[in-house]
Amino acid sequence: LDWWHADRYCEQRFAQLLFEPQDSEQASFSALLQSHHIRGPVWLNERDGVLHKPRWRRHHVVPVLVFGDKTDTKYVRVLSDFPALPAVTACAHLQWDTRTQEIATIFSYAVPAFMNEFQLRGFMDEEGFVRFALIVHEHHSPYLPVFHADGQWHHFCVTWQQENGTWAIYADGKRRASASGLCAVGTSAPQAIYGQGTFIIGQDQDSLGGTFREKEAFSGNITDLHIWQKVLSAEQIEKVRSCRVVEQDLVFGWSPNALEVESTVQEVTAQFLCPGPVEECQVFEAGSSGFSYTSCLQSLPFICRYRKDAYWQLQKAQLESSRSLVGRVNTLAERTVIPDNVFTNDIQDMNLSVALDSLDVLATVLREAETPVLESSDLLAVLHLLKQISDLEVQEGEELEMLEQLGQYYMEVTELILEEQNIGTWSSVSEVIRGPMALVELCDRMMSHLALLLTTERTKITIQHGNVGLCRVMVKNMWFGYSSLQRSLSGAGSIGVSQDVAASDRGQKFLTTTVGTAVISSTLFSDHQEISTSVRYHLHHRVQVPRGVDGNFHVFSLFFFLHVSPDSGGMWSTAGCSVVTSLPDSTACFCNHTTNFAVLLQVYEMRRTIKEELTLQTLTFIGCGVSFCALIVTFILFLAVGVPKSERTTVHKNLIFALAAAEALLMFSELAKTNQVVCFTVTAFLHLFFMAAFSWMLVEGLLLWSKVVAVNMSEDRRMKFYYVTGWGLPVVIVGVTLATSFNKYVADNHCWLNVQTNVIWAFVGPVLFILAVNTFVLCRVVMVTVASARRRSKMLTPNSSLEKQIGIQIWATAKPILVLLPVLGLTWVCGVLVHLSIIWAYVFIMLNSLQGLYIFLVYAIYNSEVRNAIQRMKDKKKA
Repeated sequence: LDWWHADRYCEQRFAQLLFEPQDSEQASFSALLQSHHIRGPVWLNERDGVLHKPRWRRHHVVPVLVFGDKTDTKYVRVLSDFPALPAVTACAHLQWDTRTQEIATIFSYAVPAFMNEFQLRGFMDEEGFVRFALIVHEHHSPYLPVFHADGQWHHFCVTWQQENGTWAIYADGKRRASASGLCAVGTSAPQAIYGQGTFIIGQDQDSLGGTFREKEAFSGNITDLHIWQKVLSAEQIEKVRSCRVVEQDLVFGWSPNALEVESTVQEVTAQFLCPGPVEECQVFEAGSSGFSYTSCLQSLPFICRYRKDAYWQLQKAQLESSRSLVGRVNTLAERTVIPDNVFTNDIQDMNLSVALDSLDVLATVLREAETPVLESSDLLAVLHLLKQISDLEVQEGEELEMLEQLGQYYMEVTELILEEQNIGTWSSVSEVIRGPMALVELCDRMMSHLALLLTTERTKITIQHGNVGLCRVMVKNMWFGYSSLQRSLSGAGSIGVSQDVAASDRGQKFLTTTVGTAVISSTLFSDHQEISTSVRYHLHHRVQVPRGVDGNFHVFSLFFFLHVSPDSGGMWSTAGCSVVTSLPDSTACFCNHTTNFAVLLQVYEMRRTIKEELTLQTLTFIGCGVSFCALIVTFILFLAVGVPKSERTTVHKNLIFALAAAEALLMFSELAKTNQVVCFTVTAFLHLFFMAAFSWMLVEGLLLWSKVVAVNMSEDRRMKFYYVTGWGLPVVIVGVTLATSFNKYVADNHCWLNVQTNVIWAFVGPVLFILAVNTFVLCRVVMVTVASARRRSKMLTPNSSLEKQIGIQIWATAKPILVLLPVLGLTWVCGVLVHLSIIWAYVFIMLNSLQGLYIFLVYAIYNSEVRNAIQRMKDKKKA
């Protein structure tokens, strides 16, 4: 098969094309292929997904001109009046005759002034390349290679413009040659291509419209010739290559009625397979154990790859199947609609009529089933059929009225297999096809066919069955109702959408993420190609989860998009989406792209007893009180006892002041809950002073770094920088947060930042950054201290015992950690673990509420500078 059909063949059977083998596997893999008598190239999957299932690659019915052997009689005249062409583009699909290496004329345009006014000719060189040359005003470009002479269809375009005589030759969507200066030379300015000439396909004109020579005749096949009076862009050339016509400035469009065909030139109507977006696909060369690229349209062997778990689950489903559904469907249809074995069946010929009859029978059997619960093999068989039908290539000229009925049946079958009673069945095949969201992808592919039904009179198609439906204008919208996917997603659990977790401990626990709305899939089309655009959605919740009941439940509305891939489920993500408004019954969101969307409700529960809550509050109040008193005493000592002024003491004083103010506000913040204005003010100042405390902790880290690494900055300049960081940065953060999130700044039940919106990140984000920086600084300080202690030990006590040296190094490591932990704020790392267990909540409160007491002990009581200052005061009094 060609690459496209090979990829679909594997995907329909819940597998993938083989990926590129690792270097160590290539030799054994090549030997395996040769043992099965495969010695040429085999298709490989594209890891980047560039080639994944093009939607609009289709067969195109066109008239083809067949030029046999070279003669001086075969020609085709274009019956069109050509205007003067200051610029021109000519494109066609061409099949080159590889039996001859003589020059052949693809087309020639002659006027009385110049027989070779505009001409394209070529030949096949000894290396198997077809070389083209363009002639304008009888000036000849060089022959340059454009494509392989492989007997396959190739698309070419040639362009020329009067300005500078710029020309280019494209083949298979890529520019193969270009230059300038192909025009009349001399004193006169370049002229446009003259109008009212004679255009001949397949012969060189030595006189106007005649005098052909056999050795310059064309042999091969040609179709889809179009000529424009402008230079097409690369994007337009790609569009033309894919069998879509650019109407603007079109001078001649391919039509049998506009051609005068000599009697010996054959005219045939053929199904022409339009090229896909990428024409070369990767292959593995079995004989040479190497990799290369070749035309995706070639028919080559391929291997379908299964994951082990998926393969064994498929085998188990086949072995345990009663085949009741398959038997009923095939009996009613009086033919094989669904094969008995997904592994061994041949490629089933599928067209629009067969697909319609198959889904009609399948929908009837599912609708009237005596046992509505599907077996695993039944579900896989239905999905196999849906995959085949969604990949159906609708041909031009078919009865398109059947398409809408096919869409109706497709929606009905989708709804029936998503019923609640099939939850267990979806779970039983979770390794094969990971969750029912794969149906969204299948329906999305299926509904793309309905574009053929849209006209200027009919701009909208709506199909709905139960909780599954589609609406399409230029935008394709699908919705999957809550009842269709909610319980199926919960049961399958394969993409992490709904994950019920029992609260085994008594801390804050994540309970569930539940799909709270319909799942919608939106796609915007332009010229049959998907494009992405920004869009705003407003979805109503289908499930109500208690909000703030007894202060125990916390529910967050998150707008997610789901990127799905066949058989592998998908991954929910908020990238590119933001919540505009979140209400108890609905959520409005803005996204900068289109894909599959739903609102997920994340539920968190606080399952602490009243005693535990009271204990935590009491510990917090006592710890903050002790810490506040210790900080005030430390601050007074720094001011009163005359500690020598230095960078370090200045930074310590600012940190102590900010931390003391924050803890004082925290102790009495519960009293402000009753007054909204006071609570808002307390929250803003809590945010400011805690941010200031952490900013001065960052300054402490920067100060330590300046002692370890030499810096080229004076002390005065450093202090200015420290003040800007310590106080300026918090003011900016709080100011920007208030300006952008004024209405959602405060939490509902506490005087603190709202954790249900992104406001909380105005505190958590900077804190995480500061903790990361200070952790790095602490590690560096410990390394320097240990290295210094080791050198000092060797110099002073070179003969000391190993145990003593180890003890010295341990103390050199522990001392800076114990001294620096409180001022660097690293005890706040425990806050990340609070939601796991109440034990961590106690540890967090104890470490951080007593941070002030720790600072008092380390930087006041045991600080040599403070003790020396106190001693000097005592000595002064004695004197």
